[in-house]
Amino acid sequence: MPDYVIVGAGSAGCVLANRLSEDPSVSVLLIEAGGRDRSPNVRIPAAFANQFHTKLDWDFETEPEPHVDGRNLYIPRGRMLGGSSSMNAMLYVRGRPLDYDGWAAQGAPGWSYADVLPYFKRAEANVRGADEYHGAGGPMRVAEQRSPRPLARRMLEASEAAGIPRIADYNGPEQDGVSMFQVTQHRGARFSAADAYLRPAMSRPNLSVRTNATVLAVELEGDRAVGVRVARRRGGEELIRAEREVVLSAGAIGSPQLLLLSGVGPGQELREAGVQALVELDGVGRNLQDHPFVTVLWEVSDTGTLYKADSPRRLAEWVLRRSGPLTSTVAEVCAFTRTRGGLPAADIQFHMGAAYFDDHGTAEYDGHCMVIAPTLVSPRARGQVWLRSSDPTAKPRIITNTLSASEDVESLLAGVSLAREIAAQTPLREILVKEIKPGPDATDREQIEADMRRRLMLIYHPVGTAKMSDSAPDAVVDSRLRVHGVGGLRVVDASVMPTIPGGNTNAPTIMIAEKASDLIKEAA
Repeated sequence: MPDYVIVGAGSAGCVLANRLSEDPSVSVLLIEAGGRDRSPNVRIPAAFANQFHTKLDWDFETEPEPHVDGRNLYIPRGRMLGGSSSMNAMLYVRGRPLDYDGWAAQGAPGWSYADVLPYFKRAEANVRGADEYHGAGGPMRVAEQRSPRPLARRMLEASEAAGIPRIADYNGPEQDGVSMFQVTQHRGARFSAADAYLRPAMSRPNLSVRTNATVLAVELEGDRAVGVRVARRRGGEELIRAEREVVLSAGAIGSPQLLLLSGVGPGQELREAGVQALVELDGVGRNLQDHPFVTVLWEVSDTGTLYKADSPRRLAEWVLRRSGPLTSTVAEVCAFTRTRGGLPAADIQFHMGAAYFDDHGTAEYDGHCMVIAPTLVSPRARGQVWLRSSDPTAKPRIITNTLSASEDVESLLAGVSLAREIAAQTPLREILVKEIKPGPDATDREQIEADMRRRLMLIYHPVGTAKMSDSAPDAVVDSRLRVHGVGGLRVVDASVMPTIPGGNTNAPTIMIAEKASDLIKEAA
């Protein structure tokens, strides 16, 4: 019987598997619903969107969203070793110090910026070396981009001309400014949490990894978790018991779904889904947040874009030298800015790249393009994950309520305006052929807003559905990530974030798991 059963071999699960199995007297079982992560679309950075809607993807979508023309918004989640760190765009962003100070203020002592910074540093092997804010000896490779597109320089200069200052380190004490992204890559290839944490630990005799194994529910005896029920490949199920703890690291969609299937959640909601309510916990599945974005697209005369980056010659360059356009993360330039006065931090993050990116990469354009994508980093909207039925194989229902808050609409509209202003500066203006979307005819607020509601996407950062707090009435876990009212059960992943950080969420998720490993060891 393993001491710890970890559900989900994503970013958090890989960290926990490594850190907990460092103690040879402890046995760890890591269970992953997906398979291996050896697809070329995983390894080649620019091919990340080729994984969408495949067997590597949980392929979630929301219910019809009332504020974005009733569309179902797509939410890809990695279903393989490494989870979404094997599918994401590899952008290394931590968020702002005030994000974590806010967590502590909401009832999560021990999670202020001063508390979590050591864990960010512990995770990092940053090519820039160690300093007050960064680490150099950790498992996770953080690199400069291998072969950035020449257009990136123009984007940096145009952003400065539009009033956004250059910043050396957006992961330092101040975030506002424009910079090249740092990336979780090594020698031009993806470097996932599985690469960083899991593979170095796989040879340990006290760590077992089961892939293609679907966890159906957490097994409760009274008010304590004693194991998990797992589907057998030939039908039926088996109970895997845990000597010490069960840890859910299935992500902001999967972890609340498993809690609900296990009878932990809002009682009436569970009964309506045909699940016996064993532990009443109203916050499970609530508080869902994500970063919405919209792309502003231009055709350009610059031929050094990602257009036809998957040609045989470019593929050979990547295979032989790990260089060229296929090392790109598509978004190469990052800018954080405040669209109006009085804000405590940036409300918009720009993702900029030398590519045509619309409809999650499925739309195509025959020509060289660039994209500037304003992304709302501190959304007011809150959504929910809940059960469709008691069938554990049925995808859950999801709603984000994106653009339900007027402040969110205003920030994104201002972001589109500023994207156009950046493109109008000389370094970019001189290579523009035409604006493709929203298009030159979209000139007034109503037209731009209509386009935004028609094309807006979520940028793959769901968080918050098992909120962490010692005191908030909608909290699911406490500040030590223990599920309220259930012994022997923790949640360790992005779902515990009380509020979404101001930036991409993979680095914060790894940080959470690094800190959680210490919390779990302290309780042993």
